Amino acid sequence: MTVKALLGKEKIVAVLEELALQILAHHPDCENLILVGIQRRGADIAKRLGNLLASRIGRHPPIGTLDINFYRDDWTSIEGKPHIGSSMIPTSVDNSVILLVDDVLFTGRTIRAALEALLDYGRPRAVELLALIDRGHRELPIQADYVGRAVPTDCDEHVDVLLAERDGEDSVRLLSR
Repeated sequence: MTVKALLGKEKIVAVLEELALQILAHHPDCENLILVGIQRRGADIAKRLGNLLASRIGRHPPIGTLDINFYRDDWTSIEGKPHIGSSMIPTSVDNSVILLVDDVLFTGRTIRAALEALLDYGRPRAVELLALIDRGHRELPIQADYVGRAVPTDCDEHVDVLLAERDGEDSVRLLSR
């Protein structure tokens, strides 16, 4: 297996700062904006973005987490036991703008599951999508509003996002056979 480094710690920090500025360009005061990170690394990224936004607007926007495992369309084919996390959305989603945050956007199926899970919490005014890495190969008509980096890949390659909170380091790697 070949491993290619795509982003290191400093570059991830810079990309997240760029994304925070893009969010503020569309939501200057983050009023009615709720960041919802898809468990697991999307939730970590949402927390980091929340801190960056707070440093600029003087308050933390609401940040939630969403576990989509029960909404996946492939749960019967997952080997082993899927990791079931928790969902927590701190305020009503009704009439809010939800910013779904994920680490890697690939086929779009995770986002489809997240949209379905999110609707169990109410009816948001709008849902936007942020992905740290967009690797293409969509199977569903889903596109991110905010993309940290677009990385062309082959279907049989894999993108690993490692975050200090969970993995002890910050890096993004492309794994090829």
